[in-house]
Amino acid sequence: MISTQFAARLARRSRKSFVRTASTLIVLLATAPTAGAQSVQYTSPAGVVYRALIDTGPVARAQAALASDPRNVQRRIQLAVAQSGVRQFREAIATLSDGLRMTPDDVMLLRWRGHRHLSVREFTKARADLTRGFALDSTNYGILFHLGVLNFAEGRYRDAVHMFTRAQPLAPDGGERAGSTDWLWMSLSRAGRSPEAAAMLARKPDSLAAPPGYAYVSRLRLYRGEVTPQTLFTAADTADTQVATLNYGLGNWLLVKGDTAGARAAFQRSVASGGWAGFGFIVSELELKRMRGR
Repeated sequence: MISTQFAARLARRSRKSFVRTASTLIVLLATAPTAGAQSVQYTSPAGVVYRALIDTGPVARAQAALASDPRNVQRRIQLAVAQSGVRQFREAIATLSDGLRMTPDDVMLLRWRGHRHLSVREFTKARADLTRGFALDSTNYGILFHLGVLNFAEGRYRDAVHMFTRAQPLAPDGGERAGSTDWLWMSLSRAGRSPEAAAMLARKPDSLAAPPGYAYVSRLRLYRGEVTPQTLFTAADTADTQVATLNYGLGNWLLVKGDTAGARAAFQRSVASGGWAGFGFIVSELELKRMRGR
């Protein structure tokens, strides 16, 4: 028979063991990643962490479609596009990298991976993919456009002019035509070729219909004097990427006009928007960095 004292000691040990075990579980639960947690995509120089959004179904459906035909390049791109739609850019890069291991010379896989490297500020990797894609197909609109954005972001304005000049007539729709026209105007202006920029706008190459409220259309109206900085933004312009895009366009326009203080304020508003995935946000960060270095 177990003595009363031994039973008491056993009970005390059991309670201590339970407390230790419970404490360990609490720590593990507190530090373990939550199921479905939004993955970190980019950490800014200021230490701000930007994460992916939560998938509401498109990514899961695209994953299932690709699983049924894993060598299908189009389904792989559709998955990468779905991932990008919820800002899972690093996941999209992995998806595209798997495809490139199977078909290393696929231009569209290179086009999309270069774009997504650009989204997470991996500029050297973006240039490697886009340059390789350009060597394989120098008429691919996405390759030309994103090489233009990359060149502009890095301050290579003459190279950006070259790429956007080639991209503009190849734009597949009105929205893309407005985008390439906008970036071409900015590139010409920053390259010191303002008369050419004005002449290009006067030809109205962006006359194709674009989506309502499209940020590039609004920016082009600013460049043409059809709206003012005060009327550039409308009540509908609340999405983070829209705010970042419009503010960058305004800031660049002011910078071209010599208003450095106004440009800086616009770039700061772009970065404060939270629209970190947009090109306007990306280039605003770089503009502010260059301004601090002066």
